Amino acid sequence: MRRRATARRAEAPAGSIFDLSRLRGDAAALAAIAAEVQDEPPDSEVFGGDRQFVTALARGLEILRAFRPGDGALGNQDIARRTGLPKPTVSRLTYTLMKLGHLVYLERLGKYQVGPAVLSLGYLALSNMAVRQVARPHLQALADYANLPVALGSRDRLSMIYLETGRGKDTMTLSLDIGTRIPLATTAMGRAFIAGLPERERDYLLDLLSRRYKTRWRALKRGIEQAIREVEERGFCASFGDWQSDIFAVGAPLWLPDGAGLMALNCGAAHFLITRDRLESELGPRLVRIAASIRSGLGG
Repeated sequence: MRRRATARRAEAPAGSIFDLSRLRGDAAALAAIAAEVQDEPPDSEVFGGDRQFVTALARGLEILRAFRPGDGALGNQDIARRTGLPKPTVSRLTYTLMKLGHLVYLERLGKYQVGPAVLSLGYLALSNMAVRQVARPHLQALADYANLPVALGSRDRLSMIYLETGRGKDTMTLSLDIGTRIPLATTAMGRAFIAGLPERERDYLLDLLSRRYKTRWRALKRGIEQAIREVEERGFCASFGDWQSDIFAVGAPLWLPDGAGLMALNCGAAHFLITRDRLESELGPRLVRIAASIRSGLGG
C-alpha cells in the first residue's frame, strides 16, 4: 500500500494536513481540506431579481453541497446549520432528494448520506470532459518524471476542484483525488486560474474573495497580484507556504480552445520533497508546455 504520509512530520506545523497527531488517515485529511474551502450559499446579490432563477432548485442543490468528504451521514439540523436554510425547508428538501435517490436515509441514525444518483451525475460529467482524456497522459508523464502529484482543476465558486490527477510512484505526501476541492485564493492552481481570467471576470471574482476573507484579504491580495505578474512574465506562478505552510507548488492556467473556458494545472508537494529552485526553473516551465500540449490536443 502506498504510504501517503511522511516520516518527517516533525517539520510540519501543528494543524497542517500532514500532521498525524490530528489526522487519522486520508478521510480525516480530506475532511480538514473540505472544511477549509467551505463556501457560503449563493450570494443573494448575484441572483436577486433574476426571474429565470429557480430558488427551490438552488436550495435543493445547496443541500447536496452541504456534504463533504469524510463527513459520513448528516441530519437535517446539521444541513440547516451548513446551508443557512430553515430546518422545515431542509426537511422537505431532504425528503424529496431521498425519494429521487440523491440521498439515502439511514433510519437507525435518523440521518442522510449521499445516494448513488449523485454519483451517476458526477460520473456523467467527468466522462464527457474531453480535456480529461487529453490531459491524463501529460499529467502522468510529469508525475513520473518529477515523482510528485500533478493535477488539472476547474473553479467551483471560491475553490478549485480536481478533475484529473497524475501521481509519482514514490510520492509520500497526501494524494488528493478527483473531486477534491482546494482554496482559490491561496493555492498555486487557484491563483493561476485567477491570473488567466479576463480583467472584468477577474475583478468580479476578486470582489467576492475580498468579502469572503475580510481582514485577511489585504495580505491575500498581494499574493494574488504577485501570481498575476508571474503568469504574465513566465506563464506560471508559485505558492510557497501560502496555503499550507509546508506545501510548495507551481500552477499554470489552461485556456481551452474555442472559448470553452479556463482551467488550471498544478504540481507540488511538501517542502522537504521539492526545492523552490526546481519548481521555478524546471517544473513550472514544464507545466506551461503541458498546458500548450493539452490545448493543441483539443484542437486549439
